[in-house]
Amino acid sequence: MTALESLEPVLSVRQVLALERVLAGEPEVVAGAGQLDRPVRWVHVAEAADVGVMLIGGEMVLTTGVLLAGDEVKQAEYIQSLHRAEAAAVVLGLGRAFPSPPDVMRRAAERCGLPLVVLHRPFPFAELTEEVQSRLVRRKFAAVSLSEQVRTALTGLITAGAPLQRLLDEIAQHSACPVVVTNLAHRVLATAGERSAVDDVLRDWERIARQAGGSEGDGWIRAELSGRGERWGWIVLCGHRGDTATGRLLADRAAEALVLHRMLGGGSAHTWEEQSAQSLLTDLVSGVVPARQLLPRARAAGLPVNRRTFVPLVVRDREPAQLDRVLRMLGLPGLVAELADGATAVLLSLARDQDAPALTDHFATRLRAESGVARTVVASAGPRISWDDVPAGLREAQHVADAVADSSAALELPPVVRLRDVHLRGLVRLLRDDPHVQSFAERELDGLLCAADEDLLSVLRTFLATGRNKSRTAQLHHVSRPALYRRLEVIQTRLGVDLDDFEQAASVHIALLAHDAQQQ
Repeated sequence: MTALESLEPVLSVRQVLALERVLAGEPEVVAGAGQLDRPVRWVHVAEAADVGVMLIGGEMVLTTGVLLAGDEVKQAEYIQSLHRAEAAAVVLGLGRAFPSPPDVMRRAAERCGLPLVVLHRPFPFAELTEEVQSRLVRRKFAAVSLSEQVRTALTGLITAGAPLQRLLDEIAQHSACPVVVTNLAHRVLATAGERSAVDDVLRDWERIARQAGGSEGDGWIRAELSGRGERWGWIVLCGHRGDTATGRLLADRAAEALVLHRMLGGGSAHTWEEQSAQSLLTDLVSGVVPARQLLPRARAAGLPVNRRTFVPLVVRDREPAQLDRVLRMLGLPGLVAELADGATAVLLSLARDQDAPALTDHFATRLRAESGVARTVVASAGPRISWDDVPAGLREAQHVADAVADSSAALELPPVVRLRDVHLRGLVRLLRDDPHVQSFAERELDGLLCAADEDLLSVLRTFLATGRNKSRTAQLHHVSRPALYRRLEVIQTRLGVDLDDFEQAASVHIALLAHDAQQQ
């Protein structure tokens, strides 16, 4: 049975009593006032004492009590029969049979928790039946229309290869409430909806997650995400203001679409968990969103944030899955996300009493052992105690990683490279976009900047990086020393410098570092 087939159009008892035609009958709730939010699936007129055998549940029963007058046993049995049949409520029209609310029926209804409503003015039951039935039919039609509208919109997005976030935005628009996707541990993977409302949900996510994991109520509606015998997580409508049946329909339709989206590849090579971490860390690095506003997202994603030391790292040329695996092996909590140009960010969250530098070095050493590659650049910023300092730390780690990415000395770097290890190269990279630095580089290297001189530039780069060691330079370029001397003479002539002069060599070296940084 589909979600739509199982959907019954309903009104609550309270909503029925608020209808204009019903108000004309001066309704009074004399029992079961705490149960007025019960759903009314249908309206049924019945007088027989054993009316329950004709019901299937959810009916509002209308009666004049003409067959019950003068028989208190039948009156009590009438209420008990409705209770056993799970009727939504009973409406008694006062008149000749009962000029006032009967105490026996009132007491019996109160014991059963069944709403008993009396009408003080004569009221044609046919009008009420027609009004309610027409409204229920219209709601059913609206449900069918909504179902098809949501299905068409989400299917179109999936066909167009839209990312997960675009689907969630569409779902949030239809449900008019925050939408959250979690894994099975209730860690938030993605959200959609009005930003302030989503932030309110995430700030209290620990409590909400417990609520979402139990019974639904007060507009909190969830649907399981599963397929091919595997459960992935949940989609939760947080505080849906419409009726529960419509919310359930939306949640089920959304779940169907998200499962299909994931099974088809989701328009991305990354899992939802990876996309969640990537979105969070990218926002932190960019600084577009203040770090304080991102704290609820980090907490809801499962990152420990209270009284922690944060260590921002950037690793070059390693898959996020590999880094995440090493973190799990070492039992280190953190987030991993691919950035750009072969860089992957890692944000460690350590207890305040843990040795952050030692654990960072241990992570880098284990990563090298797992990858089997000695030249693995792991760049680290200094530990951050305040969450507000994390974005600057991530940018610092990214800067350090970029500074050493193409360094010929990378093999000689420590397991974890920090700002103090990149020296002049780091400073030049920071200033690479400055017009004055660009002009300086072009002026100093003008004689070697055509494509045909790339080999001479390579020799110059090695010569300066090795501290002007001619033997080592000749060895690395596989040429004899006399051949190297001839190339160095050409370089000096082209540039108009003496590389044996420290100041001139330093100037050329800085210009070359700036030129290389601008090419990256």
